[in-house]
Order: sequence, then structure tokens, then C-alpha cells
Amino acid sequence: MDLKTLRDTPPWDWPPDARKTFRKLLNNRKAAPADRLIAADLAGSYTVMDNDLANALLTVLRSKEEPEELRAAAAASFGPVLEGAFGEFDEELGEFEDSEMVPISEGQYRTVADALLKIYSDASTPKLVRRRILEASVRGDEPWHEAAIREAYASGDRDWVLTAVFAMQYVRGFEKETLEALQSTDPEIHYEAVVAAGGKELDAAWTHILGLVQDERTEKDLRIAAIGAIGGIRPAEAEEILLELVGSEDEDISEAADEALAEMEPDFIEDDEDDDEEEEDDDEEEDDGPVN
Repeated sequence: MDLKTLRDTPPWDWPPDARKTFRKLLNNRKAAPADRLIAADLAGSYTVMDNDLANALLTVLRSKEEPEELRAAAAASFGPVLEGAFGEFDEELGEFEDSEMVPISEGQYRTVADALLKIYSDASTPKLVRRRILEASVRGDEPWHEAAIREAYASGDRDWVLTAVFAMQYVRGFEKETLEALQSTDPEIHYEAVVAAGGKELDAAWTHILGLVQDERTEKDLRIAAIGAIGGIRPAEAEEILLELVGSEDEDISEAADEALAEMEPDFIEDDEDDDEEEEDDDEEEDDGPVN
């Protein structure tokens, strides 16, 4: 199976030697640049990531002799594994709660996180590479992220603002900045602000995002992002809207609504159950009260 076929194939259907193929290409500077770039893009999949592949990506990222685009792709590929590893990492114990859920070791996790900060902090690192480092590393939540996001957002540089708004969905705070970004006339910044507002469950963003959902003229990708956001902001009000959209003739819209319902269902059901229990407790207290 060649690389272009792999790119169009779900990771779970990749052949057993896909990991080895990616690693060899990343380590071979004489390989075709296009093939190495595809390898860097695909290497971030959980199905192939391991310590050796992480090291291959780090070697590319650290090298100032490698093409900027390739280094940026290598940085971006750390996003999924950092997010998964952070969710399992116990800071006090310095180890994963369930190591089988993470494809790299605890030591490799810290090596990657520390390397990303070092390369990001190097003023000679190209802008695109630094942006991809910030976008990937925020999924692991490190102490330096808040200041980096604030600096990027305040820079006035459109590309850095886009990176900052993307990063806000993963880092606490930035509610004011997210609401500001919702008013952006830049389509990409607006899109990322919608995603961030949904992730932060910003009630103040409800009216704006609901309007995007209900307006059939909304650009499809933006509308799908808005559909994914409303369930996190006001699940009680979003449920009826999403159920209606599940019946949409547009398969993409229908699927997005169905996924949004599935994502909000556990918490929403739990809240409903809590409310039912409170009502039952209230009834019991009334029954146990004095008759006179």
C-alpha cells in the first residue's frame, strides 16, 4: 500500500508495517520530500505512534536543516498523543494511570513536552513551526501556554491570532477573548472561536452560535462546528434543535447533529437523573413531615 493510499485509508485499516514505513521515511533525508511530508502527517495517529516514531518526529522537528513545512507537520502530529497522554498522566506519581491507553512512555511524554517548549522558545525557529508547536502542545496543558496564547492573541498578526483562538479551546480562561473572536470577520478565526466557545460552554455565545445553526445560509463547515457547540452550552435547549436537524436531508448536517447529541447525552442524562432524585427526596421529606 503506497503513501497516497494510506492517506485515504482509515488508520485502523493500515497494514502492520505502516509504522515502520513512516519511521524510515522520516529518518531518510534522501527520500522524496512529498513522501516525508505525508509520513509526518500520518505519524500522529494512535494506531502507529510509539516511542521510536515519536523520536523520529522529534529528530525532524529539532533539525534546522529540515524543510520548514516538514518540521511544522512533525510538530502538529504530536497533538493527539499529548492530549491522550495528559489525560492519563498523574503529576504526583509521575506516571500514567493506565499506561495501556497511551502509545508512548511517561518518560517520552515529558521528553516531547520539554522539547516542544525549548524549540518554541528559540527565536530562530520559523513562525509556522512555532505556531504548530503551540497548537499541538496546548493539548497537553503546560504552565507556559497561557502566556504564549496571550502574546499570540495580542500580536496583531493574523496568523498568530488564529493560532491563539484555536489554542483557547484547550486552556482555561480566555472567555472574553473567545467572545471577541466570535465577532471576527475572518472566516477561520470565527470558526475557531465557535469551536472554543462550545468547548468552554460559554453561555454568552449561545445566541450567536444558535443563529449560525438555524441559518441554512451559514457555510457548511461553520454550521457543523456550531451544531457541535450548542450541546455543550445549553443542552436542554439544544436537544430539540438537534433532534430536528438529525432529520435533515443533508447527510453532513444530520450526522453532525447526531454526533452532538451523542456527545452531550451522558452529562445531560446524568443531570436529568440528579433532578429526578432531588424531586424524589423532596417528596419523601414532605411525606415524613408532621401531619398537623
